Amino acid sequence: MLDYSKTKDKLSFTVRVVPRASRTEVVGEANGVLRIRLAAPPVDGAANEELVRVLARALRVSRSAVAITAGQTSRLKRVAVSGIAPEALLTLCKAGD
Repeated sequence: MLDYSKTKDKLSFTVRVVPRASRTEVVGEANGVLRIRLAAPPVDGAANEELVRVLARALRVSRSAVAITAGQTSRLKRVAVSGIAPEALLTLCKAGD
């Protein structure tokens, strides 16, 4: 089960990214975190930008609604998304499995 926290208008959760993957895809949930493979390299913020794009597209929100709040240079990141329900996040986890 994905660990997340909900504040007034934001949903926060942890993401483990795998940069330089062969393709970009949502893998699913593992050990309470959402796993995402990114084709972009972790250079000059390219992987972070791709992560924001992928999450925004998958959760059907604008890119400005997705923010990396912790772990800018780490594979383990904390992400906050505005304007979504927990059900949308859990559906995304199941779609990746």
